[in-house]
Amino acid sequence: MTGTADLSRRVLMITGAIDTTDHDVSISVTLPEPGRWQVIKAETNLTDRTWVAMQAVLDEDSTFVDDPGTAVMSPQFAKSFMTPDQRRLTFYDGEVRPGEAVLKMYSMETNGRKPGYFYSRYSPIASDSAEQSEATLSQLVSDGMQQRPVIELIVPITVVG
Repeated sequence: MTGTADLSRRVLMITGAIDTTDHDVSISVTLPEPGRWQVIKAETNLTDRTWVAMQAVLDEDSTFVDDPGTAVMSPQFAKSFMTPDQRRLTFYDGEVRPGEAVLKMYSMETNGRKPGYFYSRYSPIASDSAEQSEATLSQLVSDGMQQRPVIELIVPITVVG
């Protein structure tokens, strides 16, 4: 993964690929300044499973921004859910098939220059019925995905602007 921070526009762009189904991914970056950043994140599904939900959980020094003027979206997912404490954001009601890319956009507010967050993905279990998968997904959106073993990434950031 790699990233670019546009200091004049306060935009952080991160791109890369995920090739694990059994681990969560912990990402840490070094920003040029703390504060509010619009994040545009693109990644490619290099696994052999379809993702039907994606969750991000921020560290204790950061929150997602939840106000009417801030876009929280992903073209691959029709819905998103943010917890009241604004630390967990889940995209769902869509899919990212193997080999496809996913694009997510949101803003975060951070008190430090080194925010960290965990990314989790949910793929339905092949032996589950459609009803079981839907019930599991509904529970994961409301309660959050349980943390799995973690792969830690430090994403290098190039500063422009």
